[in-house]
Amino acid sequence: MYVRSCFQSPCLQWVWRTAFLKHTQRRHQGSHQWTRLGGSTYRAVIFDMGGVLIPSPGRVAAEWEVQNRIPSGTILKALMEGGENGPWMRFMRAEITAEGFLREFGRLCSEMSKTSVPVDSFFSLLTSERVAKQFPVMTEAITQIRAKGLQTAVLSNNFYLPNQKSFLPLDRKQFDVIVESCVEGICKPDPRIYKLCLERLGLQPSESIFLDDLGPNLKAAARLGIHTIKVNDPETALKELEALLGFTLRVGVPNTRPVKKMMEIPKDSLEKYLKDLLGIQTTGPLELLQFDHGQSNPTYYIRLANRDLVLRKKPPGTLLPSAHAIEREFRIMKALANAGVPVPNVLDLCEDSSVIGTPFYVMEYCPGLIYKDPSLPGLEPSHRRAIYTAMNTVLCKIHSVDPQAVGLEDYGKQGDYILRQVRTWVKQYRASETSTIPAMERLIEWLPLHLPCQQRTTVVHGDFRLDNLVFHPEKPEVLAVLDWELSTLGDPLADVACSCLAHYLPSSFPVLRGFNDCDLTQLGIPAAEEYFRMYCLQMGLPPTENWNFYMAFSFFRVAAVLQGVYKQSLTGQASSTCAEQTGKLTEFVSNLAWDFAVKEGFRVFKEMPFKNPLTRSCHTWARPQSQWCPTGTRSYSSVPEASPAHTSRGGLVISPASLSPPVRELYHRLKHFMEQCVYPAEPELQSHQASAARWSPSPLIEDLKEKAKAEGLWNLFLPLEADPEKKYGAGLTNVEYAHLSELMGMSLYAPEVCNCSAPDTGNMELLVRYGTEAQKARWLIPLLEGKVRSCFAMTEPQVASSDATNIEASIREEDSFYVINGHKWWITGILDPRCQLCVFMGKTDPHAPRHRQQSVLLVPMDTPGIKIQPLTVYGLEDAPGGHGEVRFEHLRVPKENMVLGPGRGFEIAQGRLGPGRIHHCMRLIGFSERALALMKAHVKSRVAFGKPLVEQGTVLADIVQSRVEIEQARLLVAAHLMDLAGNKAAALDIAMIKMVAPSMASRVIDRAIQAFGAAGLSSDYPLAQFFTWARALRFADGPDEVHRATMAMLELKHRI
Repeated sequence: MYVRSCFQSPCLQWVWRTAFLKHTQRRHQGSHQWTRLGGSTYRAVIFDMGGVLIPSPGRVAAEWEVQNRIPSGTILKALMEGGENGPWMRFMRAEITAEGFLREFGRLCSEMSKTSVPVDSFFSLLTSERVAKQFPVMTEAITQIRAKGLQTAVLSNNFYLPNQKSFLPLDRKQFDVIVESCVEGICKPDPRIYKLCLERLGLQPSESIFLDDLGPNLKAAARLGIHTIKVNDPETALKELEALLGFTLRVGVPNTRPVKKMMEIPKDSLEKYLKDLLGIQTTGPLELLQFDHGQSNPTYYIRLANRDLVLRKKPPGTLLPSAHAIEREFRIMKALANAGVPVPNVLDLCEDSSVIGTPFYVMEYCPGLIYKDPSLPGLEPSHRRAIYTAMNTVLCKIHSVDPQAVGLEDYGKQGDYILRQVRTWVKQYRASETSTIPAMERLIEWLPLHLPCQQRTTVVHGDFRLDNLVFHPEKPEVLAVLDWELSTLGDPLADVACSCLAHYLPSSFPVLRGFNDCDLTQLGIPAAEEYFRMYCLQMGLPPTENWNFYMAFSFFRVAAVLQGVYKQSLTGQASSTCAEQTGKLTEFVSNLAWDFAVKEGFRVFKEMPFKNPLTRSCHTWARPQSQWCPTGTRSYSSVPEASPAHTSRGGLVISPASLSPPVRELYHRLKHFMEQCVYPAEPELQSHQASAARWSPSPLIEDLKEKAKAEGLWNLFLPLEADPEKKYGAGLTNVEYAHLSELMGMSLYAPEVCNCSAPDTGNMELLVRYGTEAQKARWLIPLLEGKVRSCFAMTEPQVASSDATNIEASIREEDSFYVINGHKWWITGILDPRCQLCVFMGKTDPHAPRHRQQSVLLVPMDTPGIKIQPLTVYGLEDAPGGHGEVRFEHLRVPKENMVLGPGRGFEIAQGRLGPGRIHHCMRLIGFSERALALMKAHVKSRVAFGKPLVEQGTVLADIVQSRVEIEQARLLVAAHLMDLAGNKAAALDIAMIKMVAPSMASRVIDRAIQAFGAAGLSSDYPLAQFFTWARALRFADGPDEVHRATMAMLELKHRI
């Protein structure tokens, strides 16, 4: 089933480290401890790389010398030449480049061998994917070590490749700590590099074991108190390691383990049944193991009298309707075996529950490879492509079977497959529902209304994915398709979409590992679009246009399965050790499904003709309940309906008059509040900003806040999609809020008065989206109430912070704390005495993939170690919040203040700027409208050169130009597209308005200042401050150059 890989310990590690769950445990805590002689406890195993995990340079050199007729031992002698100061050691300390090393190394080799030595050829072989491949026994050993709760580390003397990447041809996810000599500038056997590794593991020397193939490296480790193992042969070394750890590092049958206590079955009655079935007379013992996969239906390996078998059974307890249908699995595999589809050989179906407690069936064990990681690490790109091609081919073979010819004509109903599936999974979901998940409610309503018009009917597998296939060990050939529990007669495109789930999931996702964060071109894996075209070509079909619907349906089904597993875990029925962790994953996957639903809605939207394009509406609406919606549940959709019941296309609300009546009333209430309360207060508020008391909040601001609350003009910014239950905000769409934000933008003070000012808005949205309940209680609620303020610390003076991956501030784990060190600047609001929270972005793992190095911490401002230096913008202090240059020195922050989990900072930073990405743009239009209004009033009252300024041609031209530019920018505000298609789909429009709005506002305000003359530069009018912030926002909201680059990339990607 979808969640088979819950058994794997990397999944546990991922789940425990994300914000899906409370940060209550670490992988090595609460785990078994393995004791060696003398009573000490081992908690980590440290591996050298060359000669331990991959072939050693010496071994590679010996074979290369034979092939290239180079005197034996030349390469090894040259590598050792010069000792610590030789080119090899200097290369591994990154003191010389690859080019410099090869030049010196080639000279040495040629001098020693008295012949020209092509060292470039040796270096290419040494670093090639073909040679630098991890030993399978070591991969399996590391998996077993981590499964027992021990940490793993790699401590390698390695080097930088010519592309400036370090040579580490390993899956970094296997290790808790990676120490590379070229990164640290230290090589083994220098004791400092061992100490560094131990420090990062948080262990004493006696708690670790070190494996290396070189004696000097082992002696240095032993002198520090580390237990060492000399590796001459990996197999032999692992036997010694097993003896020290006290558990096996190799599994006889891949992907199996001892049977869990709650999943034990009576062996005596099973053995009697099997002997009768197979006609076996032997009295040898029955060997029984449990497979890691088989989440839904427990699956066992059986060995009896030299027969290797597999048993699949229903789980115990009360089961969901129509679930766990092993009878259907047995029937379809027996039928398809006669149609040339590779399936295991099924032997018998036993429906007598008295044998082992539930019905089961038995089949022959099919040895081969099951690829659990869809990125296929360790394989050549061409081999990876061949694997996916074979997968596609066998799917076509399944869909080409004639159901009637194999006796499956009654295996499922003809037609309406998707509708029936939706109904089935809605029923399953409702039966296992433990709380309301907004995205699931939206999908339950949306899916039946957007069914494909045409559906073919074939045999469908129902759960067709890479890890349900058994491959030949030596060639890309599918030997068997497993797990037919969800099979029926239905729409084959559902299978194709299911086989592409991994394309849209991250590699760190625990239940279904994906590779959407990997470079598919480099891996050699076909993209989802290419995979689908490959399928259509083999089947002779035209490509479908509603691919996004099938992906939405597939992820909806995954979410329903996850919820069922979670519900089972509450009663102890689920067969996976981490099924209980899946509860929070349902929401994640359902949100992903809804993203595809929105994309499909946008595709339909673009294809539909407009009856009245100038008044079309694209705001989100609450629709009447359908038969799928539970009583009392309100459902929201941001895509237009295909149903005739919804003939309104909805519209881009260009003017407030087009807003819905409730929002229109809110707009007029805000406008009245601005005119009666905010504008009249501006002179006093401006005077306060220039007074000696400016660094204390104005009492008038606090009074206005209370009035805004009383008027219901509070926390208007939170978008409906982030807060669908209106728990925290007004429940406005982006389009609706755009009009209110523009109105608030007409005053410098109105956004704070309505608790809609940055950076608090972005930080509050961050907490709503990603915060734990404890984090929300401590920080979100006071922020929503306006009792405290906050800041966001990301930009750094030493690097180009427009690229968030450049940040250098460090977040280091120490005991139950994270220790922060860093230098930040332009931290808006940090000087405000009400600022009690700093949302801090720093690096937790500089060696992780580029976008997984950063993390976000919630830092209380009273934490010791924060030093602030005020900054000014064009001489303006912007009191009382101001802007600060800040040094964070050895701050200790509790681990529970981590948001989402380590390595999620870049993701959070992007999500934090969801609708917040365009709030500044909305307010800038308000700036511009106010500036133009002031300009028009002023030029009507002034006379120059014998006639009013308003009659001067240049002034009139400026007014017209300003109006044109404001209207152009307003049409560019991407709020309607964000509502309609989501933030990702609106990326191009967001980049455009973020580039256009600040520049437009600067020009409009500049014309107004010019019309005012010197008065425009004074503090008597807001123009000077408007101009300052409009110019500053060309940096604060991302520099124009970044937006241009984004636009160019998207333009070239989608429009050629």
